Amino acid sequence: MNMRFDLKYLAGGDEVFGPNYGGATIYTVTRKGYSAECPNIGRLLTNLKFNLRGESEMMAAILDRHEAPEIAATEWLKANPPATKEWLAGVLTFEGRPAATALAHAVPPPHPGGFEQWIVSHKIPVGDAMAVAIDYVKKHGTFLFDGISIVIRGTVDGVTALLRALPAPALIVVVGALAWVLRRSLSLAAFVALALLFILNQGYWLATLETLSLVMVATLASTAIGVPLGIAAAHRPRLFAGLRPVLDLMQTLPTFVYLIPTLVLFGLGVVPGLISTVIFALPAPIRLTHLGISSVPKPLIEAGEAFGATPMQLLWKVELPSAASTIVAGITQCIMLSLSMVVIAALVGAGGLGVPVVRALNSVQVGMGFEAGFTIVLLAIILDRISRPSERGASR
Repeated sequence: MNMRFDLKYLAGGDEVFGPNYGGATIYTVTRKGYSAECPNIGRLLTNLKFNLRGESEMMAAILDRHEAPEIAATEWLKANPPATKEWLAGVLTFEGRPAATALAHAVPPPHPGGFEQWIVSHKIPVGDAMAVAIDYVKKHGTFLFDGISIVIRGTVDGVTALLRALPAPALIVVVGALAWVLRRSLSLAAFVALALLFILNQGYWLATLETLSLVMVATLASTAIGVPLGIAAAHRPRLFAGLRPVLDLMQTLPTFVYLIPTLVLFGLGVVPGLISTVIFALPAPIRLTHLGISSVPKPLIEAGEAFGATPMQLLWKVELPSAASTIVAGITQCIMLSLSMVVIAALVGAGGLGVPVVRALNSVQVGMGFEAGFTIVLLAIILDRISRPSERGASR
């Protein structure tokens, strides 16, 4: 039921979608004998008829002007007395008085006034401004957004295709060997192999590969952006002072808030999910890289400068090696944050392990939800154990 936009049907027309802008007739059904038991209510339900214009005016008052439903209804009834008279024709109160007369003397609900009403009536058009801005950007940046979508979608699909090209046993052996090479722990390698075999046994192998490719691409993008920004912020305190409120905002805002504009600009699919994941995970490498570079002991810097090292040589041979463990910790946090976004990514069509979780929530399938959730936990443990920085002083 639409009276705000001029819609033209490409096919079907009123015969399929209904006349009067898609208007439909809705009947109120009561049990047999109810009208005889409660004649006034039965008469009211018989008389109660709405039209498209009335509904549109009511919804505009509630949604556009943000009025309380009872206030919007009272104002509409005052502005449309013929409708009230028609609805209450023949309806009596418990005392036997005509309902129309009783309604005229009824106390209306409290309406905000004074300062509160002035504030509400002078609403700052934040939502309207953002809607106009998004429409403008979408209209004039079509080629840019299409190019970004092609690059992101192609990268994620390429990584997924590469992982799928490897047989599952071979990939399990490779990941287990990687765990042993990085950690020199046979127990960890055995756990990784058994966990991946369990995921394969439960039938979530392909979904796990899709999630893994999304996490890998998001982590690479966040690292490529976050580490240089963190280094620059450590060398320029004013830059970090400007970045700090932005990073706080990125970590504080709910993910659905910035998912809305990305969904509008890029549509359903892996692209809005990946961009939202990068925004959510980006503060971790920036903050920890800044912390690591800022924590480099000054004697090391002074020794490098005394030997005539250039700023670039100081960065590569002194600062980065000294801050390596902290930077790797930031990348590990980035991986974990990216993995935590799999359900959000599934809500916008990105696929992966979030899909069975969403299906289980929608259909209340406890078994499927537990299987998918346990698979996500195992994948998180594997990525955390493999990617976490080595403990200082540990023997390799």
